[in-house]
Amino acid sequence: MKDDKELGSALPILFLVVMIDMIGFGIVIPFLTYFIEDLASIQGVVEVGLWVGLMMMSYSAAQFLFSPFWGSLSDRLGRKPVLLTGLVGNTVFFTVFGISTSLIMALVARFCAGAFNANIAVAKAYIGDISDKTNLAKRMGLIGAAFGVGFTIGPFLGGEFSNPADKWNWFAGTVFETHPYLLPCLIASLLSTISFFFAIQKLPESHQASTDVKISLNPVKHVSNMIKDIGKVIKMPQLGRLVMISVMFIYGFTIMHAVFVLFTEYDLNFSEAQNGRVFAIIGINGLIIQGGLIGPLTKRYGSNFLMKIGTVVCGLGLLLIPYVSHEYIWQTMGAVVILISTGNALFQTSFSAILAQRTREEGQEMGMVMGAQESASAFARILGPLTGGVVWDYTVLKTGILSIATAFHLCAIMMCIAFLLQLGMKSDTPNLCEL
Repeated sequence: MKDDKELGSALPILFLVVMIDMIGFGIVIPFLTYFIEDLASIQGVVEVGLWVGLMMMSYSAAQFLFSPFWGSLSDRLGRKPVLLTGLVGNTVFFTVFGISTSLIMALVARFCAGAFNANIAVAKAYIGDISDKTNLAKRMGLIGAAFGVGFTIGPFLGGEFSNPADKWNWFAGTVFETHPYLLPCLIASLLSTISFFFAIQKLPESHQASTDVKISLNPVKHVSNMIKDIGKVIKMPQLGRLVMISVMFIYGFTIMHAVFVLFTEYDLNFSEAQNGRVFAIIGINGLIIQGGLIGPLTKRYGSNFLMKIGTVVCGLGLLLIPYVSHEYIWQTMGAVVILISTGNALFQTSFSAILAQRTREEGQEMGMVMGAQESASAFARILGPLTGGVVWDYTVLKTGILSIATAFHLCAIMMCIAFLLQLGMKSDTPNLCEL
């Protein structure tokens, strides 16, 4: 084992590992719809929305299924080898996705990327290993910051480096012309490779290997245990309501993930690069709020109030997406996505603080409650994109009550449910306002 100073100096490397994970998640968002359309047209498939939803769902589903395995394996072998394995998986499967020639090949590559990209739980365990109660919260905030930076960089890279043969002459006649979305995937692979070598050299082991830890890769048992834990928490009046609030919010938010680019391409004629810039705006605004504004806002208004405001603001933004002006596209789209990212940042940060405080107040096990909440949220992240894709396919050519706006109306309905569930909750305690 290393000394505390050396372990603490490993935090920048850990930040890099988590950031690469989020880049891998976000880098496909701007071009995924276009990629699916290309592959679908070759195979004569018309359900583009369904396949976009499946691609997004597969990544989250794989992370959900494999996170417990990687966590147990890191308890047995140590954190470092598991983190390194995840980076190798990123390098391989990002590239495989970029060269995919069929929908099934792309789906398998995306699932495998998600399976090997389940490093977040191990990274959190690493921070838990090297921290005490005086610095744990601050260091866990590193994970959130890495999320924000990765989700900002990933979509931007994915958009700007899509279709390079159409933008830069030196890519014409190369593999990048026949595989127009390979370059951003290779960039993600390169970043993962660089992170791998940094981790080998600079990341010390934080956990003593133990042969006593049992490792199981039984998804049925895993899901069954998760459902049991969720059931226990749901029966707790305040904590159960909080979990349901989180599920409704995330479900509504991730429906948007599947249909946003479908809409911007269909109705606004956006390119991959333009979509990447939109998501970069979302990421940057979220970083500003979570990194600088949330503290003063929480002290002044309290987490409970900010969670409500975040839900309403985010829901309003989601509702307004299909009504952006064609004459003033960037002005109205910019305003809408700032509403969405502001609401999401206020909700996520405030919700986490409230859940932790309520868990302490009710004397419940923090690990069990947090694990149940993450599991319930994972189900929402799996179902959201699939729901969005199916609704889009069914409504895209319709007019009236059912139209291209329907999926976004559904997002807003989920936000309304999340808001109504917040009514009647206990008000902030002094300690919560100081978080």
